[in-house]
Amino acid sequence: MKVFHDIAQAAGKIRNAVVTTGSFDGVHIGHKVIIDRLNQIAREIDGESALITFHPHPRKVLYPEQTDLKLINSQEEKIELLRKAGLQNLIIVPFSIEFSKTSSHDFVGNILVGQLGAKVVVVGHNHHFGHNRQGDYEYLHNLASELGFKVEEIPLQDIENETVSSTKIRKALLEGNIQRANAYLDHQYIISGRLQQSNESPVTQNVPFFIVEITEEEKLVPPPGVYASNLFLEGKWLKSITFVFDSNTKSQKVASHLIYDRIDPEGQKGTLYLYKKVMDLPLLGNGSLGLEYFEEAKERVEDLIY
Repeated sequence: MKVFHDIAQAAGKIRNAVVTTGSFDGVHIGHKVIIDRLNQIAREIDGESALITFHPHPRKVLYPEQTDLKLINSQEEKIELLRKAGLQNLIIVPFSIEFSKTSSHDFVGNILVGQLGAKVVVVGHNHHFGHNRQGDYEYLHNLASELGFKVEEIPLQDIENETVSSTKIRKALLEGNIQRANAYLDHQYIISGRLQQSNESPVTQNVPFFIVEITEEEKLVPPPGVYASNLFLEGKWLKSITFVFDSNTKSQKVASHLIYDRIDPEGQKGTLYLYKKVMDLPLLGNGSLGLEYFEEAKERVEDLIY
């Protein structure tokens, strides 16, 4: 996957572009259906699939006073998930107040068609774009013949008769319902970052833990609890047990223990894949977990097949 960091960088470099736009937070099953359709159309017209997304998140720029923005993926995580989903070109547009004033007509005419040469534009159901969200499928359909491109709308995707959306995934994660979130995502929820050996064990005895460094404050971290997880590190899957501790600071503390392996991950980049919440997280008066509690949590994780 080619990654461009503005429109001008991508101009003229995408053959017969088949384009969609959006945040694609979570890269969930609905997003994957859109990407699959982009690639299918691209094969039919000897073209390439492309997604235009924005960074920082538009809400952070437009409503800086709101501090409750939580995103399923960090920027780095989203790029990797889009790569795995088979997207061919990713265009990350620096979002600003000035860019937010771009009209829907200019966005389509000057950017999608003018600079990227879009042959087909694919949008999800009820998708809006442009200044004040004026653009939608009907708007695109009316512009298509004028500007010489085709447009297609992809219906919402359902899981067990529930419509998939990033909002529902965030809700499930905030409730600690990891398995429901994973079903919507069509992959396990991930927390990526640089790993650090913990100098202070959260358990009363000296049980080795490592900390996952979360650098983006908007990254959604599930509520306090004990989670069955895998650590993917240097091409290996390592079964782990992850503890999320509540924090009154901006950053949350995520500590993991490798169940069967003894390695030093210090300074390496790794990804935690969360499978299931197995226990709540009672704390002792001194802020540490009892060894008996830890052993019970570990046993519950070991008994899981995942």
